[in-house]
Amino acid sequence: MEEQSKIPIDTRSLFQSLDNKLIELLKSLESEDWNRQTVAKEWRVKDVASHLLDGNLRTLSIQRDRYFGETPPKIQEYQDLVGWLNQLNADWVNATKRISPSVLVLLLEATGELTSEYFASLDPWNTAIFPVDWAGESTSYNWMHTAREYTEKWHHQQQIRDATRREGIITKEFFYPVMNTFFQALPYTFRDTEAETGTVIKSSIMSQAGGTWFLTKAPDAWLLTSHPKQEPAASVEIPIEISWKLFSKSLRPDDVTKQITIKGDKRLGRKVLDMVSVMA
Repeated sequence: MEEQSKIPIDTRSLFQSLDNKLIELLKSLESEDWNRQTVAKEWRVKDVASHLLDGNLRTLSIQRDRYFGETPPKIQEYQDLVGWLNQLNADWVNATKRISPSVLVLLLEATGELTSEYFASLDPWNTAIFPVDWAGESTSYNWMHTAREYTEKWHHQQQIRDATRREGIITKEFFYPVMNTFFQALPYTFRDTEAETGTVIKSSIMSQAGGTWFLTKAPDAWLLTSHPKQEPAASVEIPIEISWKLFSKSLRPDDVTKQITIKGDKRLGRKVLDMVSVMA
């Protein structure tokens, strides 16, 4: 195994703390909170909590136990996969409408620690069971796979906090790994975007909990780079409260353009806003 310090994004130690915050949050909700609308559009708070339970159960059954249960339909392109996953999600949420909030919390408590233990046990440099499709990967390392799973747990919990006006989990410890993982999709987002070799695009999340990412045009691809050699051709500044909703597709670029600052090449800067870092 490679040294842990060399793991690009290591989220393994964050799952249990994040899950503890979820249980504390759900236990604090009043009865009317469970029915509040979230930015997930079709889902209310209880639906999002139910989806988080589904995530735990799928992780333990499919990933840990290698029990798939049902055969997926023939997947010919990306949208076929998205459509199938969306249907699985909808089926689960509809079936669990008969489960009370208190039972939902009980099941989340029962499965959360086991799920966190599973993710913590993975060798980050082994090949993941599933690739991170939205980053354009046909195979992924476990470090990227677990980071993707972390973003799922984080942004769905944040949806509940946002809907119930609870304090968010937008801290450097919990938020920055989400954005760092989301931005792994930026090279794939720009895959068909023309620019001269060496062109640099700077993207910043405007907060101490955020960060800055540089995308550089190589001869045959776009690459994330830490220390670009040229000045940015475009700079994009995104408010932190918008960022997670935008890149999880709860908001779209046209919804937030006036709240985002783009300097330099508007075409390149605007393309950053098209990044989607969830299966959607």
